[in-house]
Amino acid sequence: MSENQQEVAVTQEATKESRDVLDQLMKPEVQQSLTVLVENLPKLTEMVTLMTDAYDVARSLATDPVFIGDMKSSMGEFVKPVTDSAKGLASAAIEANDRVQTTDGSVGLFGLLKMLKDPNVQKTLRFSQAFLEILNERQRESK
Repeated sequence: MSENQQEVAVTQEATKESRDVLDQLMKPEVQQSLTVLVENLPKLTEMVTLMTDAYDVARSLATDPVFIGDMKSSMGEFVKPVTDSAKGLASAAIEANDRVQTTDGSVGLFGLLKMLKDPNVQKTLRFSQAFLEILNERQRESK
């Protein structure tokens, strides 16, 4: 194909695409959509500006090593007490299991009454009672 024929083919293709675009623009629903877009251009411009500003702020924070370090530090301060508490509960559960395995006696009525005086048992019983009351209330509300 000669260079002249290639230019003619490119021109014909561009003309065809222009006609396709013009055909699309002649459709009433496309014209109505364009009208709505033009009427809302000020709002769209404002939205795009705000989104661009938010993107710039997020990008600067995501690449700021000081901010990232502060976030890591604050998350560590938040998570550390929870982690320590979970570790303490896990170790207490393991130790309690070990004690149960080494003793094979049963808890009698007097042992149970003695346990009821323990403040931790009382706290657990109050919590259990409140928890069950809340579950009952929610179950009644859902019916």
